Amino acid sequence: MNKILETFSQAWKTPELRQKILFTAGIFFVFRLFAHIPIPGVDSAALKNLFAGNQFLGLLDIFSGGTLANFSVMALGLNPYINATIILQLLQMVFPKLEELSKEGESGRMQINQYARMLTVPLATLQALGTYALLRNQHIIGVVNPLTLAAMILTLTTGTIFLMWLGELITEYGIGNGISMIIFGGIVGRFPVIIGQTVSVASSEQVFNIVAFAAVALLVIAGIVVANEATRQIPIVYARRVRGNKMYGGQSTFLPLRINQAGVIPIIFAVSLVLIPSLLGQYLSQVPNPQISRLAQTVSSVFNPAGTVYNVVYFILVLGFTYFYTAVIFNPTKIATEIQKYGGFIPGIRPGTPTANYLNYILTRITLAGAVFLGIVAVLPSLARGITNVATLTIGGTGVLIVVSVVLETAKQFETMLVTKSYDKYLQ
Repeated sequence: MNKILETFSQAWKTPELRQKILFTAGIFFVFRLFAHIPIPGVDSAALKNLFAGNQFLGLLDIFSGGTLANFSVMALGLNPYINATIILQLLQMVFPKLEELSKEGESGRMQINQYARMLTVPLATLQALGTYALLRNQHIIGVVNPLTLAAMILTLTTGTIFLMWLGELITEYGIGNGISMIIFGGIVGRFPVIIGQTVSVASSEQVFNIVAFAAVALLVIAGIVVANEATRQIPIVYARRVRGNKMYGGQSTFLPLRINQAGVIPIIFAVSLVLIPSLLGQYLSQVPNPQISRLAQTVSSVFNPAGTVYNVVYFILVLGFTYFYTAVIFNPTKIATEIQKYGGFIPGIRPGTPTANYLNYILTRITLAGAVFLGIVAVLPSLARGITNVATLTIGGTGVLIVVSVVLETAKQFETMLVTKSYDKYLQ
């Protein structure tokens, strides 16, 4: 923690980094400002009571940064954009052209990101329509005329696009990954509300449970830090080369393979998918058809965030997305080619394809440890909440993991920028 604070302190003393920090803070201010601009025609008191009494909706509200409970213009959050990104990454395994784009470097990723933006619009429209239907079934919103409904859907869709744009501004001009930072800001913005609710409803019997929950949270945070910093060092030796009267190479270094290569992205993807059955169940439970209504109620009950099925599916999704995203961002064949290009090799392993196979062998096994850890962290606080019976602490391991991971990744970005600035002084 002291190291992180020291890094931020040094970054603040650097004019360019200070400007990035202030820009990011300004975006956060705009985000929180719009998060409290409600859409007219909604019973705010009834809406807050609904979210307070429904654990699934409370969890969904956390990842919208509190915008859903207020039914603000940003009520949908970034879920449509995240779902669009997931769909496009899955489609890369089906359509060869998308796979080729993903391998074209920065230009290909920009094109895929553009497709994700375009796909976000219809997904946001559908989700806005579903949200309206859900709240109407719960008698939070009355029946409105088509023009008012169209305006509401357009407002919600525009709010998602605007929030996505704010995230991209942070990525380009601010600090950290914009989408992760927006989610981080939303979760942190809910901390005071959650703590206030816990203190207000806590009884004398629950004080010990709250302390135990806090102790578990501290252990989880410590585990996240250790797992994010843990690496497997692969030794790389560069052969000596003689050119003229000079000798080059002959050095040895290490290729660090992180246990958690994918960072916080698998958690965001997994929670976006695992909430879909409950969302559909909440929506379809009020339809007139009794068979569909019973089936929807069963789905909602089975995929209750405190239930076993929800946590098992959540755990499996985290494992799957960890491997999937690691395969997307880390290419053993490319790394092996780069090592061979500069005359390097792993002791005992031949250059080229054997090196790529060896890196893939190592990465598969250490990723398993990282994926299992992420899965445990994702479901452990939910289980602890069930044991301690402190229902107001709905932030869960997912929120804690996102917050800690974003802080660590941002601190590393600060360190990289500070190192770059120190080298720039010598180049001037």
